[in-house]
Amino acid sequence: MILSTLLLAAALPGTEALTREGDLALQMVDGIDRYLARRIQNDRPSAPPGRDRFRRIIGLADARLPNIELTRRAQLASTRAYDIHAVRWSVFENVDADGLLIEPKEQATCLAVAIPDADQTPEAVAQFYAVRLAENGCRTLIPTLIDRHDEWSGNPAIRMTNQPHREYIYRMAYQAGRHIIGYEVQKVLAAVDWLKAAHPQLPVLVSGYGEGGLIAFYSAAVDERIQTTVVSGYFRNRRTIHNEPIYRNVWSLLPNYGDAEIARLIAPRKLIIEAQRHPNVQGPPAARAGRLGAAPGSITTPAIEEVRAEIQRANAANITLIEKPGEATLQAFLGRDPKPPGTPPTLPKTDRMERQFRQLVEFTQRTVRNAERARKQYWSKADLTSPSAWANTRGYYEEQFQTEIIGRLPKPAGAPKPETRPIYDSHLFEGYEVYLPVYDEVFAYGVLLIPKGMKPGERRPLVIAQHGLEGRPQEIIQPTIPGEMRTYQRFAARLAERGFIVFAPQNPYIHGEKFRQLCRKGDPLQIGLFAFIGAQYSRAIDWLETLPFVDKDRIGFYGLSYGGATAVRVPAMEPRIKAVICSGNFNEWSWKITTEEHPFTYQFTREYEIYEFNQTNTFGHAEMATLIAPRPFFVERGHSDGVGIDEWVSYEYAKVRRLYAQWQIGDRTGIEFFNGVHQIWGHGAFEFLHRHLQWP
Repeated sequence: MILSTLLLAAALPGTEALTREGDLALQMVDGIDRYLARRIQNDRPSAPPGRDRFRRIIGLADARLPNIELTRRAQLASTRAYDIHAVRWSVFENVDADGLLIEPKEQATCLAVAIPDADQTPEAVAQFYAVRLAENGCRTLIPTLIDRHDEWSGNPAIRMTNQPHREYIYRMAYQAGRHIIGYEVQKVLAAVDWLKAAHPQLPVLVSGYGEGGLIAFYSAAVDERIQTTVVSGYFRNRRTIHNEPIYRNVWSLLPNYGDAEIARLIAPRKLIIEAQRHPNVQGPPAARAGRLGAAPGSITTPAIEEVRAEIQRANAANITLIEKPGEATLQAFLGRDPKPPGTPPTLPKTDRMERQFRQLVEFTQRTVRNAERARKQYWSKADLTSPSAWANTRGYYEEQFQTEIIGRLPKPAGAPKPETRPIYDSHLFEGYEVYLPVYDEVFAYGVLLIPKGMKPGERRPLVIAQHGLEGRPQEIIQPTIPGEMRTYQRFAARLAERGFIVFAPQNPYIHGEKFRQLCRKGDPLQIGLFAFIGAQYSRAIDWLETLPFVDKDRIGFYGLSYGGATAVRVPAMEPRIKAVICSGNFNEWSWKITTEEHPFTYQFTREYEIYEFNQTNTFGHAEMATLIAPRPFFVERGHSDGVGIDEWVSYEYAKVRRLYAQWQIGDRTGIEFFNGVHQIWGHGAFEFLHRHLQWP
């Protein structure tokens, strides 16, 4: 079936000869990587969109309790200058902050929140730094931050991971439009609420180191009550944010807010940058038996020149750089010479971490459980009474899906410039490898199968057949190992043997960490992996619909697994696809991504690239199918497919079925369950394509 090398010179008529060698899938991933690297280096924020956007992308989605209550749990120490109490203060319902309160014995002259690094305890900060604030008249709260250990990251009844506690919360929170950053900013702002309630006239000072520096910095950017901020061991340019721990990843950060732009949000209030060595984080806890799944990421200390350059870029007169940390920082913080230090007391260790961790996990899980209600509210402006009414109101949702879930790239410009070479020749079809430049370093690649025996001038329907994770087009045409045969069932070749023209694209979710790092680089730029896939599809269809034997009004799509994820995303953005089959992926996606109650969810696995910010509150799979409607839409589901359970698939699909039935087009949708695993079935799905693409 594969052509001999002697025949590989003839290109498809109307195309240039494809002579490129090597692994084109790897070259595709590398090309996207170069594109992103160039964007990271060259793109600069223009005018930041202000605090509202910043609040949203760091996950400030929940209102704090109107009256913050603080509970003194124990007095830990008393000196001539101050008392130290173990305290908790409320933030949300069933979520509190836990830490220390240091009360000066003289009348307070200022209010302070001192934020430790994630791997520091409040006691360490109290003894090292915060007592100096109290000695100088500051009533000071010290919150606990979630640490970087992995002791509780997982469900012991199901699976444990080596994800740092911060990452474990980040994953589920990010999908729900929240963030570990946002949660901890809220804890700081709740501290400010409580401090200001008793002393509304006193100034508020916030300082932090490492992860605490990040939280202090972001807190001051969103809350103008904070008059002075110290950021220690954090400030730099963010062009390497993709190398930092994933729990620092913020969707759409870089086009809007580098550290310089965040500093401008604080201006004209006082901002002190302390050039302290950053926390030494080489990566997540080590992977080991029963503990896998963490994303890579480290923290390094930038050169002082980088810090100075970012401060200069901020171009704000309110910033003070302190290159030799110590009492000079305290002097700048207080705005006066500090009093001489006393001897700090020894404080007992307090266990807080598990309780703080589990509170945020449960709060996020509860948020996900309420996500369907949030989606209904989000969709309340959509008129779904009829296909024509939907056509008049769908524009907003298409735009939101494209920009806020997928990410937007420029539409490929100019005419396609395809390169092809033959790869298959069977008695029923011939096949060509296809290379299509998209723009810059980005290209599309795939295999085009053309049935033999077509009449002159005949135009036939085209089916796009999409492989899954780590797949290749060749595996869905001529599998080389038994596992590929069982999974894909040669479905691209079988469609061509039935007379369909078939295009099998290479998608870039291949080569492990290399493609996952594309997501790490793209997310802060507001460019998801499916933004590239969408651009590749757009360019491919631009060319395919010009072929003299393709009927551009009869283009279908059939994808399995990650190809099924493509099936609910790309056709939602690409109206030229007229019929869609999602196999081995359709699900109650909010639960599939975030729940820790089932072993098949992404909360436990290494696929950190699958997460889409705020998806649970905006676009589940039923809502993505709504963007496809009223075009024909079909779901294929194996009873023993480990990606989920029938009950979840049925629950989500019922929403799609109801919509089509209400529009009196119930014949345009269907679902087929079969006794099988994660695989192509190809019975009802093939019939569906024949019927809705009118072939034969």
